[in-house]
Amino acid sequence: QVQLVESGGGLVQAGDSLRLSCAASGRTFSTYFMGWFRQAPGQEREFVVAIHRSYGSTYYADSVKGRFTISSDNAQNTVSLQMNSLKPEDTGVYYCAADAGLSGRPYFSAERYNYWGQGTQVTVSS
Repeated sequence: QVQLVESGGGLVQAGDSLRLSCAASGRTFSTYFMGWFRQAPGQEREFVVAIHRSYGSTYYADSVKGRFTISSDNAQNTVSLQMNSLKPEDTGVYYCAADAGLSGRPYFSAERYNYWGQGTQVTVSS
């Protein structure tokens, strides 16, 4: 089992920055990808960004490319998401996710991920 705890959400204005963190504990050595998803009210959970923990490869949704940056500290078992130039459409609950290394689903599919954090609210006002 892997436990994930997010932190760093809040209320900001458009153009501001926020940094989210995800602390992982448990069988973290079994994970390949860690990612961030978000869910706005009345909408489905959507992929934001993912990182391969061994290779460091990163993958971004088109909507956040150039504004968001994911990083991983494997020694500390943390994944961070630096969000710059925030827009009102970035508003939502942000979830940290980790896979168990067993799924054939692509990195951008929520179904790939076995472990989820409780989520942290990000609200961007215009």
